[in-house]
Amino acid sequence: MQSPDLSLLVTLDALLQEGSVTGAARRVGLSTPAMSHALARVRAQLHDPILVRAGRGMALTARAEAMKARVRSAVAEARRALEPEGPFVAAELQRTFVVHATDYVLTILGLAVDHRLGAEAPGVSLRFVPNGTDDAARLREGASDLAVGIYGDLPPEMRARRLLTDRFVCVLRRDHPTLQRRVTLEHYCALTHVQVAPRGQPGGYVDDMLAQRGLARRVARAVPYFLTALQLVAESDHVLTVSERIATRYAGPMGLELREAPLPLEPYALSLVWHPRVDDDPGHRFLREVFVDAAQATAGDRHDLPRSRLDAPARPRGRRRRR
Repeated sequence: MQSPDLSLLVTLDALLQEGSVTGAARRVGLSTPAMSHALARVRAQLHDPILVRAGRGMALTARAEAMKARVRSAVAEARRALEPEGPFVAAELQRTFVVHATDYVLTILGLAVDHRLGAEAPGVSLRFVPNGTDDAARLREGASDLAVGIYGDLPPEMRARRLLTDRFVCVLRRDHPTLQRRVTLEHYCALTHVQVAPRGQPGGYVDDMLAQRGLARRVARAVPYFLTALQLVAESDHVLTVSERIATRYAGPMGLELREAPLPLEPYALSLVWHPRVDDDPGHRFLREVFVDAAQATAGDRHDLPRSRLDAPARPRGRRRRR
């Protein structure tokens, strides 16, 4: 079966709307002979004369009358698809975005993001989902729109923008029985630990750094949520090594004390990650800027030389282990 020649669609629409070859030629900017030739091609395509003599003029055939509105609609839709987009208006955006993020991100940035969207784009809905090991695949497939997290290894096509930096501190309850002004490495290893593991994987940066020194800690509770970890420490004798920004925010209300970690834990960077297919999407671009502006407003101070991934750096050769 021969495929339809879609280039004839505009010609057919002009013929149906005008009901004459001369009028159709004038409508699309062709000469009358050129339009007559185009009509012949339409007739061959549709196996219908389309226009027939009616006295001194022309009349549409029954099939032509039946398809008139449908062809008009198809041409209008095609023109809308090919027209350049008008200016982006955030207030007119009606869209739901899926964002991978932890409760840390929601705590630090959530209110600023919410206030900005409420004021400028009330039709936007955000659905936050947990971070996972397959975030990049979900972004590539279009199952999600944005991801915020620590992503050291990303597929090369992914786009990433640094959002904020943070560092680690130790957190204990204010009346902890062994609370000291300075937490030593020996004291640190003797305590039971709460670990935040958003992706549910055991081990991590702190454990790697301890292992380099021939040491280990006992993780008594591993949880996926920062707030849960802080609540556990507030009601127990555990210690938590956690991001300073969220620890500082809840230290007062939860009765927590912050101490420097007895390990050289480097600051780290959280990134905003997306797939390049939405680089030029005006709505997506607007949402990215909302997150960037929220980070600047709530966590604008930056830490020097932050790491983009959390694993222990290789130990320099010849360096002796501390015990």
